[in-house]
Amino acid sequence: MPSASGAIASRLPEPPVALQNPALFLDMDGVLAPLAPTPDAVGPDARRTDVLTRLTERLQGRVAIVSGRTLGEIDRISDGAARAASGVHGLQRRRGDGSLANRSPDPAVRKVVAAFDAFAAERPGVLVEDKELSAGLHYRQAPGVSDEALALAASLALETGLALQPGSMVLELKTPGTDKGVALTAFMAEAPFSGTVPIMVGDDLTDEHGFEAAEALGGFGVLVGPERTTAARYRLDDVTAVLDWLDQIEGGPA
Repeated sequence: MPSASGAIASRLPEPPVALQNPALFLDMDGVLAPLAPTPDAVGPDARRTDVLTRLTERLQGRVAIVSGRTLGEIDRISDGAARAASGVHGLQRRRGDGSLANRSPDPAVRKVVAAFDAFAAERPGVLVEDKELSAGLHYRQAPGVSDEALALAASLALETGLALQPGSMVLELKTPGTDKGVALTAFMAEAPFSGTVPIMVGDDLTDEHGFEAAEALGGFGVLVGPERTTAARYRLDDVTAVLDWLDQIEGGPA
């Protein structure tokens, strides 16, 4: 996917800190928190909580975490620092006023969980994550099974009609109908985000929809991590660089 600048990510500049009326949409894993061997190995961090709390106050609530994790996991890891949040790739969404806009799970998710459990039982290191609205197959600790895992996930997607969402050493089959770009667009139609400039910060292929949506609405994307082609306009190296940047943002007049 080409970047907005026509360059690969390594050639993209760091984002500016002086921004005009921004709204921040932040992925969790690989952006606000380092990637870990297992999903539950990530926990709260004092600096992250402090940065998010002060950023949210500075931008008058215009900060949302947009993640593949559930809302419960987002709140646990962020220590409740961001009121607005979207979980499971847009299938769960909590508005800035605290109200919920959640989708109902596709019944086929239960079949996928069972198939993933059977696959993982015979392959040490493979983990299954049941989010009710989706099922994730994690193989970061067993990279040798990647081809088998992809074949299984692709077959199940074809059989069930669920949406296949590849990620960083994870394959997720989810209730169809939304993604991070859809979630960002929905936030931008509501207070306190409407009329602002959206900035999506992400690291994974799942975030490309968010980069594209932000660009379409007059904002931009920020890719975190190694070089690759992307729809983002800027790039930061890692989680530390993200927190440093967020800590310096000047939001301009609301």
